[in-house]
Amino acid sequence: MRLVDEIVSMSETEIVCRKTFSEDEFFVQGHFPNHPIVPGVIQCECCLQAGAILLAQIAEMAEGAVPVATRLDNVKFKNMVRPGDTVEIHAKLDDHVSNAFFLTGKMLLGGKVTARLNFACTVATPG
Repeated sequence: MRLVDEIVSMSETEIVCRKTFSEDEFFVQGHFPNHPIVPGVIQCECCLQAGAILLAQIAEMAEGAVPVATRLDNVKFKNMVRPGDTVEIHAKLDDHVSNAFFLTGKMLLGGKVTARLNFACTVATPG
């Protein structure tokens, strides 16, 4: 499930992506009947995916390694996101210790924050 439509900009420590949600997305079906909104967990996943794209570009990763979420902190939801909305997804690398990466994510709709979170990822080789 890819939740990033395009990369708007990227530096060594920050990425900005864009996503337009459609009414056909499986996660808005029944959330909530007659008043669909994008679930908070999906907003978090958007930030995690943007962070993973950033880490894939800047981190030295072994063949087959992937960034895996290990922690979410200080998650706050400020405004609702609905089908048809186009959001900006920001992820910023705050710190890096060994194979642990600490990031801040936020999602914006019309310049207003819809979600904000701190998260950590580690680089792992599934197997």
